[in-house]
Amino acid sequence: MTDSGKSLITATVNFDKGGIQTGFLRIPHSVDRSAYGYLPIPVFVAVNGEGPTVLMLGANHGDEYEGPIGLMHLLHGLALERLQGRLIVLPTLNLPAVLAGTRTSPIDKVNLNRSFPGKRHGTPTEMLAHYIETELISQADFVFDFHSGGKTLSYLPILFVLRPTDAASQSLTDRIVRAFGCERVRYIDQLAFNEDRTSGAAARRRGAVFLSGEFGGCGSVSKEGVTLVEQGTLRVLHELGVLGADDEISRPALVNIQSFNYSRAEHYVYAPRGGLFEPSFSLGDSIVAGQRAGFIHDPAEPWNAPREVLFQADGLAICYRPLAHVEAGDCLAHLAIPEAS
Repeated sequence: MTDSGKSLITATVNFDKGGIQTGFLRIPHSVDRSAYGYLPIPVFVAVNGEGPTVLMLGANHGDEYEGPIGLMHLLHGLALERLQGRLIVLPTLNLPAVLAGTRTSPIDKVNLNRSFPGKRHGTPTEMLAHYIETELISQADFVFDFHSGGKTLSYLPILFVLRPTDAASQSLTDRIVRAFGCERVRYIDQLAFNEDRTSGAAARRRGAVFLSGEFGGCGSVSKEGVTLVEQGTLRVLHELGVLGADDEISRPALVNIQSFNYSRAEHYVYAPRGGLFEPSFSLGDSIVAGQRAGFIHDPAEPWNAPREVLFQADGLAICYRPLAHVEAGDCLAHLAIPEAS
Protein backbone atom coordinates (compact mmCIF):
# COMPACT_ATOMS: atom_id res chain seq x y z
CA MET A 1 0.00 0.00 0.00
CA THR A 2 1.14 3.53 -0.71
CA ASP A 3 1.14 6.39 1.80
CA SER A 4 0.24 8.91 -0.90
CA GLY A 5 -3.29 10.24 -1.08
CA LYS A 6 -5.66 11.88 1.37
CA SER A 7 -5.75 10.66 4.96
CA LEU A 8 -8.35 8.06 5.91
CA ILE A 9 -9.09 10.08 9.05
CA THR A 10 -12.15 12.34 8.86
CA ALA A 11 -13.17 15.39 10.91
CA THR A 12 -16.58 16.42 12.21
CA VAL A 13 -15.59 20.12 11.96
CA ASN A 14 -15.14 22.39 8.94
CA PHE A 15 -11.70 23.99 9.28
CA ASP A 16 -12.67 26.90 7.02
CA LYS A 17 -16.03 27.83 8.57
CA GLY A 18 -16.23 31.08 10.55
CA GLY A 19 -16.97 31.01 14.27
CA ILE A 20 -16.13 28.47 16.95
CA GLN A 21 -16.59 24.74 16.43
CA THR A 22 -15.84 21.72 18.58
CA GLY A 23 -15.78 18.16 17.37
CA PHE A 24 -13.55 15.19 16.73
CA LEU A 25 -11.10 13.62 14.36
CA ARG A 26 -12.23 10.07 13.65
CA ILE A 27 -9.48 7.47 13.28
CA PRO A 28 -10.93 4.31 11.68
CA HIS A 29 -10.54 1.45 14.14
CA SER A 30 -12.09 -1.90 13.25
CA VAL A 31 -11.48 -4.40 16.04
CA ASP A 32 -13.13 -7.47 17.56
CA ARG A 33 -15.39 -5.45 19.87
CA SER A 34 -16.37 -2.82 17.26
CA ALA A 35 -16.41 -3.72 13.57
CA TYR A 36 -17.03 -0.18 12.25
CA GLY A 37 -15.61 1.84 15.13
CA TYR A 38 -13.38 4.90 15.31
CA LEU A 39 -11.08 6.51 17.85
CA PRO A 40 -12.19 10.10 18.64
CA ILE A 41 -9.61 12.89 19.00
CA PRO A 42 -11.06 16.19 20.31
CA VAL A 43 -10.51 19.27 18.14
CA PHE A 44 -11.39 22.95 18.61
CA VAL A 45 -11.48 25.39 15.69
CA ALA A 46 -11.97 29.17 15.80
CA VAL A 47 -12.02 31.29 12.64
CA ASN A 48 -12.54 35.04 12.44
CA GLY A 49 -11.27 37.84 10.22
CA GLU A 50 -8.01 37.73 8.29
CA GLY A 51 -4.81 36.40 9.77
CA PRO A 52 -2.48 33.42 10.10
CA THR A 53 -3.37 29.84 10.99
CA VAL A 54 -2.00 28.63 14.33
CA LEU A 55 -2.06 24.90 15.16
CA MET A 56 -1.69 24.17 18.88
CA LEU A 57 -1.08 20.67 20.22
CA GLY A 58 -1.04 19.22 23.72
CA ALA A 59 -0.54 15.65 24.98
CA ASN A 60 1.51 14.45 22.04
CA HIS A 61 2.63 12.13 24.83
CA GLY A 62 -0.23 11.07 27.06
CA ASP A 63 1.47 11.45 30.45
CA GLU A 64 2.44 15.11 29.92
CA TYR A 65 -0.20 17.40 31.39
CA GLU A 66 0.95 21.03 31.51
CA GLY A 67 0.37 21.55 27.79
CA PRO A 68 -3.15 20.09 27.66
CA ILE A 69 -4.34 21.93 30.77
CA GLY A 70 -2.76 25.23 29.72
CA LEU A 71 -4.46 24.98 26.32
CA MET A 72 -7.80 24.08 27.96
CA HIS A 73 -7.58 27.25 30.07
CA LEU A 74 -6.86 29.24 26.92
CA LEU A 75 -9.89 27.82 25.11
CA HIS A 76 -12.23 28.49 28.03
CA GLY A 77 -11.37 32.19 27.96
CA LEU A 78 -11.19 32.74 24.19
CA ALA A 79 -13.24 35.64 22.84
CA LEU A 80 -13.96 35.16 19.13
CA GLU A 81 -14.24 38.89 18.45
CA ARG A 82 -10.59 39.36 19.45
CA LEU A 83 -9.40 36.74 16.94
CA GLN A 84 -7.87 37.63 13.59
CA GLY A 85 -7.08 34.38 11.82
CA ARG A 86 -7.63 30.73 12.59
CA LEU A 87 -6.84 28.64 15.66
CA ILE A 88 -6.85 24.83 15.41
CA VAL A 89 -6.36 23.33 18.85
CA LEU A 90 -6.01 19.68 19.87
CA PRO A 91 -5.33 19.85 23.62
CA THR A 92 -5.42 16.04 24.01
CA LEU A 93 -3.91 15.03 20.68
CA ASN A 94 -3.02 11.52 21.85
CA LEU A 95 -6.29 10.91 23.68
CA PRO A 96 -5.93 7.11 24.09
CA ALA A 97 -2.59 7.69 25.83
CA VAL A 98 -4.03 10.53 27.97
CA LEU A 99 -6.84 8.29 29.19
CA ALA A 100 -4.34 5.53 29.99
CA GLY A 101 -1.81 7.93 31.56
CA THR A 102 0.95 6.59 29.32
CA ARG A 103 3.60 8.13 27.08
CA THR A 104 2.68 5.97 24.10
CA SER A 105 -0.72 4.89 22.84
CA PRO A 106 -2.17 1.80 24.57
CA ILE A 107 -3.81 0.93 21.23
CA ASP A 108 -0.60 0.15 19.33
CA LYS A 109 2.28 1.06 21.73
CA VAL A 110 3.60 3.56 19.17
CA ASN A 111 5.25 6.86 20.19
CA LEU A 112 3.37 9.59 18.31
CA ASN A 113 6.29 12.03 18.45
CA ARG A 114 8.56 9.47 16.77
CA SER A 115 6.04 8.68 14.02
CA PHE A 116 5.99 11.68 11.66
CA PRO A 117 5.38 11.87 8.72
CA GLY A 118 3.22 8.88 9.61
CA LYS A 119 1.51 6.35 7.40
CA ARG A 120 -1.85 6.59 5.64
CA HIS A 121 -2.37 2.83 6.08
CA GLY A 122 -0.49 2.47 9.36
CA THR A 123 -1.46 1.80 12.95
CA PRO A 124 -3.85 4.32 14.58
CA THR A 125 -0.93 6.40 15.89
CA GLU A 126 0.85 6.36 12.53
CA MET A 127 -2.40 7.35 10.81
CA LEU A 128 -2.81 10.23 13.26
CA ALA A 129 0.74 11.46 12.59
CA HIS A 130 0.05 11.28 8.84
CA TYR A 131 -3.17 13.31 9.26
CA ILE A 132 -1.57 15.94 11.49
CA GLU A 133 1.31 16.52 9.07
CA THR A 134 -0.53 16.29 5.73
CA GLU A 135 -3.87 17.85 6.68
CA LEU A 136 -3.17 20.28 9.55
CA ILE A 137 0.51 21.25 9.69
CA SER A 138 0.36 21.72 5.91
CA GLN A 139 -2.23 24.49 6.47
CA ALA A 140 -0.51 26.12 9.44
CA ASP A 141 1.72 29.17 9.57
CA PHE A 142 2.66 28.43 13.18
CA VAL A 143 2.74 25.13 15.10
CA PHE A 144 2.88 25.03 18.92
CA ASP A 145 3.44 21.61 20.56
CA PHE A 146 3.84 21.66 24.35
CA HIS A 147 5.59 18.88 26.28
CA SER A 148 6.89 17.96 29.73
CA GLY A 149 8.90 15.09 31.18
CA GLY A 150 5.93 12.79 31.66
CA LYS A 151 6.06 10.17 34.40
CA THR A 152 9.74 9.33 34.03
CA LEU A 153 11.39 12.77 33.87
CA SER A 154 11.01 16.22 35.42
CA TYR A 155 12.16 19.46 33.76
CA LEU A 156 12.77 23.03 34.68
CA PRO A 157 10.60 25.01 32.23
CA ILE A 158 12.41 25.62 28.95
CA LEU A 159 11.09 26.96 25.63
CA PHE A 160 12.12 25.37 22.31
CA VAL A 161 12.36 27.24 19.00
CA LEU A 162 14.06 26.34 15.74
CA ARG A 163 17.38 28.10 15.30
CA PRO A 164 16.87 30.98 12.81
CA THR A 165 18.60 30.71 9.45
CA ASP A 166 18.24 34.30 8.20
CA ALA A 167 17.62 37.84 9.43
CA ALA A 168 13.84 37.69 8.93
CA SER A 169 13.42 34.45 10.88
CA GLN A 170 15.81 35.77 13.55
CA SER A 171 13.62 38.85 14.07
CA LEU A 172 10.41 36.79 14.27
CA THR A 173 11.99 34.25 16.63
CA ASP A 174 13.26 37.01 18.92
CA ARG A 175 9.76 38.50 19.13
CA ILE A 176 8.23 35.11 19.96
CA VAL A 177 10.83 34.31 22.62
CA ARG A 178 10.43 37.70 24.33
CA ALA A 179 6.63 37.49 24.24
CA PHE A 180 6.47 33.96 25.66
CA GLY A 181 8.49 35.04 28.69
CA CYS A 182 10.31 31.84 29.71
CA GLU A 183 13.68 32.34 31.42
CA ARG A 184 15.30 29.49 29.48
CA VAL A 185 15.19 28.86 25.74
CA ARG A 186 16.71 26.14 23.61
CA TYR A 187 17.45 26.90 19.98
CA ILE A 188 17.06 23.61 18.11
CA ASP A 189 19.28 23.08 15.13
CA GLN A 190 17.59 22.00 11.92
CA LEU A 191 18.07 18.30 12.66
CA ALA A 192 18.93 17.90 16.32
CA PHE A 193 20.14 14.34 16.93
CA ASN A 194 19.45 13.65 13.21
CA GLU A 195 15.82 13.22 14.34
CA ASP A 196 13.22 13.72 11.60
CA ARG A 197 10.24 11.87 13.17
CA THR A 198 8.93 14.62 15.46
CA SER A 199 6.25 17.30 15.13
CA GLY A 200 9.03 19.88 14.93
CA ALA A 201 10.55 18.07 11.95
CA ALA A 202 7.09 17.94 10.36
CA ALA A 203 6.65 21.69 10.85
CA ARG A 204 10.05 22.31 9.29
CA ARG A 205 9.20 20.13 6.28
CA ARG A 206 5.95 22.05 5.78
CA GLY A 207 7.46 25.51 6.24
CA ALA A 208 5.70 26.39 9.52
CA VAL A 209 7.22 28.31 12.43
CA PHE A 210 7.58 25.90 15.36
CA LEU A 211 7.31 26.54 19.11
CA SER A 212 7.63 23.87 21.80
CA GLY A 213 9.19 23.22 25.17
CA GLU A 214 9.27 21.22 28.38
CA PHE A 215 7.16 22.58 31.25
CA GLY A 216 7.23 20.09 34.13
CA GLY A 217 6.91 16.35 34.56
CA CYS A 218 6.75 13.57 37.18
CA GLY A 219 3.32 12.62 35.81
CA SER A 220 1.92 15.53 37.87
CA VAL A 221 0.79 19.06 37.04
CA SER A 222 3.13 22.00 37.59
CA LYS A 223 1.31 25.25 38.37
CA GLU A 224 4.26 27.20 36.95
CA GLY A 225 4.24 25.10 33.79
CA VAL A 226 0.50 25.45 33.19
CA THR A 227 0.68 29.22 33.68
CA LEU A 228 3.62 29.51 31.28
CA VAL A 229 1.83 27.52 28.59
CA GLU A 230 -1.42 29.46 28.92
CA GLN A 231 -0.11 32.99 29.40
CA GLY A 232 2.96 32.55 27.21
CA THR A 233 0.78 31.31 24.35
CA LEU A 234 -1.66 34.19 24.77
CA ARG A 235 1.21 36.68 24.70
CA VAL A 236 2.67 35.11 21.54
CA LEU A 237 -0.74 35.13 19.82
CA HIS A 238 -1.07 38.81 20.72
CA GLU A 239 2.46 39.53 19.45
CA LEU A 240 1.62 37.83 16.13
CA GLY A 241 -1.58 39.86 15.76
CA VAL A 242 -3.80 36.79 16.06
CA LEU A 243 -5.42 37.97 19.29
CA GLY A 244 -6.24 41.57 20.12
CA ALA A 245 -5.17 43.24 23.35
CA ASP A 246 -6.94 42.16 26.51
CA ASP A 247 -6.45 42.87 30.19
CA GLU A 248 -6.48 39.12 30.87
CA ILE A 249 -3.16 38.67 29.06
CA SER A 250 -0.55 39.06 31.78
CA ARG A 251 2.71 40.75 30.95
CA PRO A 252 5.83 38.66 31.55
CA ALA A 253 8.19 39.71 34.30
CA LEU A 254 11.38 41.32 33.08
CA VAL A 255 13.44 38.14 32.96
CA ASN A 256 16.98 37.58 31.79
CA ILE A 257 16.41 35.04 29.01
CA GLN A 258 19.31 32.60 28.74
CA SER A 259 19.79 30.32 25.75
CA PHE A 260 20.92 26.71 26.21
CA ASN A 261 21.87 23.68 24.19
CA TYR A 262 21.99 19.96 24.96
CA SER A 263 22.66 18.10 21.77
CA ARG A 264 25.77 16.08 22.63
CA ALA A 265 25.98 12.63 24.23
CA GLU A 266 28.03 13.89 27.19
CA HIS A 267 25.14 16.13 28.26
CA TYR A 268 23.14 13.02 29.25
CA VAL A 269 23.56 10.58 32.13
CA TYR A 270 22.32 7.00 31.73
CA ALA A 271 22.00 4.11 34.15
CA PRO A 272 24.82 1.59 33.59
CA ARG A 273 22.86 -1.09 35.46
CA GLY A 274 19.51 -1.66 37.13
CA GLY A 275 18.67 -0.90 40.74
CA LEU A 276 17.52 2.00 42.91
CA PHE A 277 18.77 5.44 41.85
CA GLU A 278 19.70 7.92 44.58
CA PRO A 279 20.37 11.36 43.03
CA SER A 280 23.13 13.56 44.43
CA PHE A 281 21.91 16.80 42.83
CA SER A 282 18.77 18.90 42.47
CA LEU A 283 17.12 20.55 39.48
CA GLY A 284 18.72 23.92 38.83
CA ASP A 285 22.12 22.98 40.27
CA SER A 286 25.24 24.13 38.44
CA ILE A 287 27.17 20.97 37.58
CA VAL A 288 30.86 20.43 36.78
CA ALA A 289 32.27 17.52 34.81
CA GLY A 290 33.16 14.61 37.09
CA GLN A 291 30.61 15.60 39.73
CA ARG A 292 28.56 12.75 41.15
CA ALA A 293 25.09 12.40 39.64
CA GLY A 294 24.11 9.75 42.15
CA PHE A 295 24.32 6.13 43.19
CA ILE A 296 22.58 3.02 41.91
CA HIS A 297 21.90 0.61 44.78
CA ASP A 298 21.41 -3.14 44.41
CA PRO A 299 18.21 -4.14 46.26
CA ALA A 300 18.79 -7.88 45.70
CA GLU A 301 22.27 -7.84 47.27
CA PRO A 302 22.15 -4.77 49.51
CA TRP A 303 25.56 -5.50 51.05
CA ASN A 304 27.21 -4.63 47.72
CA ALA A 305 28.62 -1.11 47.40
CA PRO A 306 26.41 1.14 45.24
CA ARG A 307 27.50 2.03 41.70
CA GLU A 308 28.55 5.67 41.43
CA VAL A 309 27.34 7.59 38.36
CA LEU A 310 29.11 10.78 37.23
CA PHE A 311 28.31 13.77 35.05
CA GLN A 312 30.48 14.02 31.96
CA ALA A 313 30.17 17.77 31.32
CA ASP A 314 29.59 21.16 32.91
CA GLY A 315 26.12 22.68 32.78
CA LEU A 316 22.75 23.34 34.39
CA ALA A 317 20.82 20.36 35.77
CA ILE A 318 17.64 20.91 33.77
CA CYS A 319 16.14 17.42 33.94
CA TYR A 320 16.23 14.37 36.20
CA ARG A 321 14.47 11.03 36.62
CA PRO A 322 12.21 11.15 39.70
CA LEU A 323 11.60 7.37 39.77
CA ALA A 324 13.85 5.31 42.03
CA HIS A 325 13.64 2.07 40.03
CA VAL A 326 15.94 2.11 37.00
CA GLU A 327 17.10 -0.32 34.36
CA ALA A 328 20.29 -0.22 32.33
CA GLY A 329 19.91 2.45 29.64
CA ASP A 330 17.40 4.64 31.48
CA CYS A 331 18.09 8.38 31.30
CA LEU A 332 18.82 9.60 34.82
CA ALA A 333 19.48 13.27 34.09
CA HIS A 334 20.68 15.70 31.53
CA LEU A 335 22.35 19.06 31.45
CA ALA A 336 21.64 22.28 29.58
CA ILE A 337 24.76 24.10 28.42
CA PRO A 338 24.60 27.92 28.33
CA GLU A 339 25.25 29.41 24.90
CA ALA A 340 27.14 32.64 24.33
CA SER A 341 24.70 35.50 23.81
